[in-house]
Amino acid sequence: MGKHKQQVLSRFFAPKTATSPLTTTAPDSSSAAASSMSSPPLSNPNPPTPPPKISATVSFSPSKRKLLTSHLTPKSKKPKLSPHTQNPVPNPSLHQKFLQKLLEPSEQIPEHSNQPSSSNPKKYTPLEQQVVDLKNKYPDVLLMVEVGYKFRFFGEDAEIAARVLGIYCHVDHNFMTASVPTFRLNVHVRRLVSAGYKVGVVKQTETAAIKAHGANRAGPFVRGLSALYTKATLEAAEDVGGREEGCGGVSNYLLCVVERSLLGEKVESGIDAKLGFVAVEVSTGDVVYGEFSDDFMRSGLEAAIMNLTPAEMLFGNQISKQTEKILLAYAGPASNVRVEHASCDCFNDGGALAEVMCLFENILEDNTADNRRQNMEPEHENNHPTIQGIMNMPDLAVQALALTIRHLKQFGFERILSLGASFRPLMSEKEMNLSANTLQQLEVFGNNSNRSESASLLHIMNHTVTIYGSRLLRHWVSHPLCDRNMISARLDAVSEIAEAMGSLKALQCVEMLDGQYSDIAAVQPDFYYVLSSVLTTLGRSSDIQRGITRIFHRTATASEFIAVIEAILYTGKQLQRLNINSDFKNETVQADTVHSALLKKLILTASSASVVDNATKLLSAINKEAADKGDLPNLLIITNGQFPEVAKAREAVQSVKAKLDSLIGLYRKQLRMSNLEFTSVSGTTHLIELPLDVKVSLNWVKINSTRKTIRYHPPEVLTALDQLTLTNEELGIVSRAAWDGFLMEFGKYYAEFQAAVQALAALDCLHSLATLSKNKNYVRPVFVDDEEPVQIIISSGRHPVLETIVQDNFVPNDTNLHADREYCQIVTGPNMGGKSCYIRQVALIAMMAQLPSSCIHRAISMAARLEEVVTMRKENKLQKGLLVEEAPTDREKRAKEIPESLGCFRGGKITSSEERIGVYRELFSNLKLAERDGDPVKSFQFLENARIIVKELMNRQSNRIW
Repeated sequence: MGKHKQQVLSRFFAPKTATSPLTTTAPDSSSAAASSMSSPPLSNPNPPTPPPKISATVSFSPSKRKLLTSHLTPKSKKPKLSPHTQNPVPNPSLHQKFLQKLLEPSEQIPEHSNQPSSSNPKKYTPLEQQVVDLKNKYPDVLLMVEVGYKFRFFGEDAEIAARVLGIYCHVDHNFMTASVPTFRLNVHVRRLVSAGYKVGVVKQTETAAIKAHGANRAGPFVRGLSALYTKATLEAAEDVGGREEGCGGVSNYLLCVVERSLLGEKVESGIDAKLGFVAVEVSTGDVVYGEFSDDFMRSGLEAAIMNLTPAEMLFGNQISKQTEKILLAYAGPASNVRVEHASCDCFNDGGALAEVMCLFENILEDNTADNRRQNMEPEHENNHPTIQGIMNMPDLAVQALALTIRHLKQFGFERILSLGASFRPLMSEKEMNLSANTLQQLEVFGNNSNRSESASLLHIMNHTVTIYGSRLLRHWVSHPLCDRNMISARLDAVSEIAEAMGSLKALQCVEMLDGQYSDIAAVQPDFYYVLSSVLTTLGRSSDIQRGITRIFHRTATASEFIAVIEAILYTGKQLQRLNINSDFKNETVQADTVHSALLKKLILTASSASVVDNATKLLSAINKEAADKGDLPNLLIITNGQFPEVAKAREAVQSVKAKLDSLIGLYRKQLRMSNLEFTSVSGTTHLIELPLDVKVSLNWVKINSTRKTIRYHPPEVLTALDQLTLTNEELGIVSRAAWDGFLMEFGKYYAEFQAAVQALAALDCLHSLATLSKNKNYVRPVFVDDEEPVQIIISSGRHPVLETIVQDNFVPNDTNLHADREYCQIVTGPNMGGKSCYIRQVALIAMMAQLPSSCIHRAISMAARLEEVVTMRKENKLQKGLLVEEAPTDREKRAKEIPESLGCFRGGKITSSEERIGVYRELFSNLKLAERDGDPVKSFQFLENARIIVKELMNRQSNRIW
């Protein structure tokens, strides 16, 4: 029997050293001894030959080996306690200490954070040290650091980005890190800003060519904060695109609120307080300010918030709990409204006005220096309209303005408050000031079901085609006019546009072509044709109001600059075709194609000769093809000595290129090839292509080759290419500086361009109201003179919103209120009978008439002095943590608010019947008292669910019609 061969089942794993169970073992010595004692010794001296040992080596994969080991290895038995020992007595406190030590993280475990620890110093990489320095400089900013072709997040910023953006976060060296590609920067920035974070983009401030020739050639790239974004500044900052991701809403106001107690106590404990605020729309230059005394309910502040809908809030350090509840009710966690606190202690003793005036002095000094360089007359400080407006602002509003300026300095947008802003008060004597409850109950901006804009007054009235027109219409709806002349001017404009709709007439006229008289007969288009074509073109273009403000902030790109200026130039030239107040005198030309004074004023402002000339001048300095390609070095057109730095840098580039091209003659002589030329392959220029058998110097660098040729870069070409790259980088830097200077010069044209855009927005709003009246067959309201008694007469009036929803099923109603006849109506009936709908209908028709707009009825006659709409039922604000019951002083104040108002009172579910009766009696006592004293009645009242006191009132005034 031959020797058995050992078969190896796997050659990837070494055989185990453990003894195989198949191997026979030697007999036990005790058993051998026992057998020897029980049996006599054998006579055969040669013992039998033992069987050969047979062994096998079996190898398994790691997973199977682990599985077999768990099955074959005998489980260790738990040691049993001896009968003499007892189990320990449980100790709860010791158990709690054990759990606390087990579950809580140990202090020795290193945490990945943004801040270095002094007790546990870490060794950072050069990139990480840059991140630490930047984070110490901007602690409240979420940083996106450009590293190669990615933007990376570090530390806590990486964890936030992973949660918001849904990306992977992992540990790298000393920090948690996450990254996104560079081409998706626009999407991720807007998503982070929409979540309420302040996002900073950190980019490399030097290129590879400049770094190679600088002192930092061996170190990392120098990085710095290039852009800072929040919800209120995103549209004005450097364009990142991606507006479909959000934050490009109708308005993005930054609201700053400052508070002072009226009772001389601390702000935290004050009930009645004086509030001052400033709201800045950084992307449009609109600044709204105000100061007012507010009650415990903070109804004035709530109305301001509803009108402005801010995207970001800035609080002073001393805010009462009542004010904070109102603000946080709007800027809650679900709203993504960013909230920031600031200290205003340094503004107590006139420091606010001093800081504001310091900003204006610096800006005016810079403008004066620029004007002197351009041989222009400097503007006087005291004659600046913005300074005069700020000097007339209230004290708390000035403090809020100073806080806003300090806040905007970190973004570089403080110039908008000094030169490009249009300051206006929130409350004006010529406009109605609607309370927050009025706006909510009448569903002006949103319905009461889900607070969305659908089925609201603004939704059914908004037929604007531009974004800036929609913003202006929102202001018109929330601030109806009170001045009779202004209402009549708007009504004339709306009526003229509505009459011109559908009648595209053409008049034969003789126009002046190219500044000379001509006998060519041209067709002058109709007014509505020109207006509709201009608005249609503007509706297809971008938001030019924000565009010119971005140009003022120097954050606009070249292509955006051309698009905005071309849109303004196009509208100006088109509106000039109407020849309004034209100096061209000819009998064949109709002098006035537009009759409304307001329309003439708006068209002349939008088509001003100064605006058209300046727009043409600005466009003549830019190369449109280079702007479309993003070619910044060739963007500016150098004529008449403009941009001398750019011209010098371009000459340097051309000089290096000429020197580089001249090297080909040297190599022709050296290689004795008269037809030798430089070639370019795959973006690599100035290559010398030679056959394989041509010998060259050893210092020539081989770039690439083919089967028959080899391409080289001689050392002189490498030196020249390096110099060309450096000069191109310098040209880019100079071109960027020249472009910034060119945008800076736009500041002197900003005011007239902004006025032109505002005029176009007003034309869009008037066209929207005319479209509404034309589609719904509305009629024009008639306003009586001031000498006539106050009255409101509506024939077949319909609810403007409800009629759109139910369409033909709505039943019209009449309203007839007169100061000398019936001036109060008590509306009674069953539940869901349409009482509230009728009251809201009258209030909405009054608002639409004073907007002004044509209204939903056959005829209307009313006075232009209906200043306030006091609405129905107070909203239940238990969910906001606010007080529900009204104080007695508030009820008395509401009952006494009679003069020149349309009152709509309804007893709500919260107020008891006794309190409703008290309010009604107080109201009627004031009405009767005013009538008894001989004062004319200027108030109309609608009382709902007042059936309890109807009988008492009828008994007292049996000869009066109610």
